[in-house]
Amino acid sequence: MNENIILEIKKALSISEKQITTVLNLLDEGNTIPFIARYRKEATGGLDEEQINEIFKSWEYANNLLERKEAVIRLIEEKGMMTEALKAEILKATKLVEVEDLYRPFKEKKKTKATEAIAKGLEPLAKWMLLFPNDGLDKEVALYVKDSVKTPLEALEGAKYIIAEYISDDANYRKSLRQELVNHGTVVTQVKKNAVDERKVYEMYYDYSEQVSKIKPHRILAINRAENEKIITVKIELDRERMLSYLEKKIIKRDHSPVVPHIKEAIEDSLKRLIYPSLEREVRSELTDKGEEQAIEIFSVNLQKLLLQPPMKGKVVLGVDPAFRTGCKLSVVNEQGTVLEKGVIYPHEKTMGGHISEKQIMESQRDLLLLVKKYKVEIIAIGNGTASRETESFVANLIKSVGLKVQYVIVNEAGASVYSASELAREEFPDFSVEERSAASIARRLQDPLSELVKIDPKSIGVGQYQHDVTPKKLNDQLNFVVTQAVNQVGVNINTASKALLMYVSGLNKSSAENIVKYRDKSGKFRNRNDILNVPKLGAKSFEQSVGFLRIPDGDEALDMTAVHPESYGIAKEIMKRFNITGPMFGKDIVKDAVKSIDRKKLQEELKVDKYTLDDILDAFVAPLRDPRDQFSQPLLRSDILKLEDLSIGMELEGTVRNVVDFGAFIDVGLKEDGLLHISKISKSYIKHPKDVLNVGDIVKVYVLNIDLNRGKVGLTMLKETIGK
Repeated sequence: MNENIILEIKKALSISEKQITTVLNLLDEGNTIPFIARYRKEATGGLDEEQINEIFKSWEYANNLLERKEAVIRLIEEKGMMTEALKAEILKATKLVEVEDLYRPFKEKKKTKATEAIAKGLEPLAKWMLLFPNDGLDKEVALYVKDSVKTPLEALEGAKYIIAEYISDDANYRKSLRQELVNHGTVVTQVKKNAVDERKVYEMYYDYSEQVSKIKPHRILAINRAENEKIITVKIELDRERMLSYLEKKIIKRDHSPVVPHIKEAIEDSLKRLIYPSLEREVRSELTDKGEEQAIEIFSVNLQKLLLQPPMKGKVVLGVDPAFRTGCKLSVVNEQGTVLEKGVIYPHEKTMGGHISEKQIMESQRDLLLLVKKYKVEIIAIGNGTASRETESFVANLIKSVGLKVQYVIVNEAGASVYSASELAREEFPDFSVEERSAASIARRLQDPLSELVKIDPKSIGVGQYQHDVTPKKLNDQLNFVVTQAVNQVGVNINTASKALLMYVSGLNKSSAENIVKYRDKSGKFRNRNDILNVPKLGAKSFEQSVGFLRIPDGDEALDMTAVHPESYGIAKEIMKRFNITGPMFGKDIVKDAVKSIDRKKLQEELKVDKYTLDDILDAFVAPLRDPRDQFSQPLLRSDILKLEDLSIGMELEGTVRNVVDFGAFIDVGLKEDGLLHISKISKSYIKHPKDVLNVGDIVKVYVLNIDLNRGKVGLTMLKETIGK
């Protein structure tokens, strides 16, 4: 392992060298991040998944940087132009752009004005001019008027092109000017003459400027999108005189030399034609990276909170996929997620005359009531897509009119249509239409968000900002990490988990997940974790990495329902023996009391076990089916409809956070459109980002700040005292 890289990671992450080398060795041995975080705490000093992932990413970046440095050094050495000073500069570089700057003068160039001038033999003239001689310019230039160089003016022009390229290739000049552009440059946007922006989406950028150093990440991506859609032009402006002055001070050695006016022209040409366009592209690329990093961070945090929303356990749910013309598809799902019955109602279908048929409404009410009563439905889950609020109104009115003892909830159905048309959905519901699958998915999404959401490409779950403008690989890598982290934090019931859920378990992949499901279908339920070894093509390493996350709640071995890894069963059984604990006692008060009375330090010494493993075992005795999702707010259930016209300024509302973005959060308060809670209306004290206070799925109390009836919009605040100000 490269010690310099380890020292860099240590400095960046404030983690010890031992922790870093331990993590890298464990990863090198084929261990997964969730496995290391859960079952190798004693080795890593209790590092979590985020820290381990940061070590891995930092190591990967540093290694890629080192590989590029070595390649650049080799390429320069092959040309016989390497010096010790240059080699030291390359090895000292901390960014790829710095390495490329140092390599620039030695790169094989395409045909440029400078290479053409060099081909004509004018490079010695350029080098002579850079010595800033006291006189003799005309005489020196005349020496080069021959062959393809016809006039002294042509010789001078060629020499200036070569000097311009020399200046552009200087790594130190580029580094200083790039920093100048970052510190003092301004992003300027203008609307294009023939731009088509009918909904005025990008109106704020028609004539806009902001300092490079202060521009917000979400605005960078908005500007990029507007530019890509040919709505605006974008440039970075900076005082050119300031940049020219810097270069002249660095380059011109004698003010009275006859070459000075020509060198100044070369400097101006270099800045205008070569340096500035290149640096502008680089700075904009860095800004885009900044925007993408923030977008990925926001999406990741929101996705994690969405995945870890608490399940509605033990409830019979009626899922509704709303629609107008094609009707609302229904699916009744039992406590285990099995579809009991499906159907369709037409509460919104209009007759040729434009009126809703009274007969159709009554038939829809009857059909819905029959399903609710037949299966003792406790919750109606309504998707939040097209016709959602109209369907909500229909359901709320029915509940009120007949005194139905049932509640409803609006479920974020983002990605449900993607799932419904997928191969996985066809496998699960071969005899269902796409919309019928969607209704079942909406019901299941309420029952167990994690199990259902893993079936959908994370990018299709709408809890981000500008996620479609982000480099796909970077986004996919991070989102897959988030989903994997969530699945392994919760754990998976191997006897009920879908292939889609099993794929994200530590140590498993698509093939091993399929084999587990096939084995389960053929041989029946797994009775204990040892049975997992019988699954075809599931090797010892995969078993080791996955088994602790695969739970068997009703098997032959009580420890199999817990997060205790089989490698620690010997210690766990010894503790059970010492304190007369049996499997059926797990989770009961008698065990909780017994665990409280244990002298952990003494037991740790006697059993020669580390603190982390002992704590995990004892925690498993106390809460064998512990679910990290239980700490979060349950979904907000409703039984009545709210309309925009019902609102008044200052009205108190309860809502669910649907999305968190840079400038605020969108809150579902029961209206057709989510209300906007601006960052300035979240907290009395300064907050850097809304995610520091709010998470997707949070239930919050808000007040109506403003109402726009024409646009159907409502502004919200968490600060009652700001209303009317």
